[in-house]
Parts: sequence; structure tokens; C-alpha cells
Amino acid sequence: MLSNLEQKFSDFLELFVQMNLVQTVGFVIFFFAIWFLPSLLAIFFNRNHLGKIFLANVPAGLSWIAWVALLVWAATGKVSGKLAKKYGADGSTVAIKAES
Repeated sequence: MLSNLEQKFSDFLELFVQMNLVQTVGFVIFFFAIWFLPSLLAIFFNRNHLGKIFLANVPAGLSWIAWVALLVWAATGKVSGKLAKKYGADGSTVAIKAES
């Protein structure tokens, strides 16, 4: 008799086999988007440590704790030098330009 986890995995595999091509491609894209969400956030927020976050993201997807830690790092890390120079380290130039 299969354990509960083995039964759920077996049910998932049955559903996966029954999907058509469009559903399979959509699932794979969604899966990798979630897996690499910390890297995508690091790209979006233009983080200084993008390469390190990306490299750590590959094995961190296997551990929820490491994945969440990378997510926090990607969302709260330092902005890259190019944007820091453009907007200032504290973002005060953005506020000044907005008021003008």
C-alpha cells in the first residue's frame, strides 16, 4: 500500500501525463518562474549581487528556507551602482525631481 505522499505523487504524475502540449508548456514556464522568482526580483530591482543570487537560486529551490532567504535578499539588497548614482543612495533625488 502506498503512503499518502506516494499516492499524491502518483496522482500528480497521472495528471501530468494527461495534459496537452499547451498545458505542459504553461506548467513548465510557471514552475521555473516560481523557482527563479528571487532571480527575477533581483533583475527587476537591479541588485548588485544578481550573479550570486542566480547561482544560489539553482540549489535553493530545493529548500524552502533557502529559497525564502534568497527572496528576501533579492528584494532588500543594495541597488547596483548605476542606479545608485542616478537616483542617489537614499532616493532623495527622485523626490526632488518629482516636486519640480
